[in-house]
Amino acid sequence: MNISEIAFKHAPIGICMLENRIVRTPNEAFAKMFGTTVEECKGKSIGEFYASEEDFRSIGARVRTAMEDLGAYNDERIMKRADGTLFWCRVRGKSLTPDNPFHCGVWTFADLSEERPVVSLTQREREVAILTCRGLTSKEIGLKLGLSYRTVEEYRARLLKKFGARKLAELVAKLSGMPL
Repeated sequence: MNISEIAFKHAPIGICMLENRIVRTPNEAFAKMFGTTVEECKGKSIGEFYASEEDFRSIGARVRTAMEDLGAYNDERIMKRADGTLFWCRVRGKSLTPDNPFHCGVWTFADLSEERPVVSLTQREREVAILTCRGLTSKEIGLKLGLSYRTVEEYRARLLKKFGARKLAELVAKLSGMPL
């Protein structure tokens, strides 16, 4: 095993190569993060590690657009371990085949669960929470999700209550894992 292979295998962050959204080459940190083994990860759809099938589809559409435009993508999202538990994860990826973004890419995954505990959220609440953390206004979120800004405000009110936050800045701090 050469030095590059040793570095990949033992990197302190989850790394994997995806081909058409199938895990081909995961490292040990990736497998451990998702509560499985390297061998068990190989050949699985990355969708098995998403919080829901809807997340897999909707995030996949955003990833494809970003990869076509920029060749790279990053976000923070809730993902799922092999035992079904959910956790916040920072995800970054780069396509190695820009003309066909999902054909081959390298991805990193960082477990954020120590800084950001998971609160049970609906799919729409997760979407509103993510876009709120990106700094979008209620009107901008509404346009992106096809909702009225008042509906977005209702979702934000639910998020404030679920996270025990008094105002939007406190909610964003809790969602992003920043110290209060």
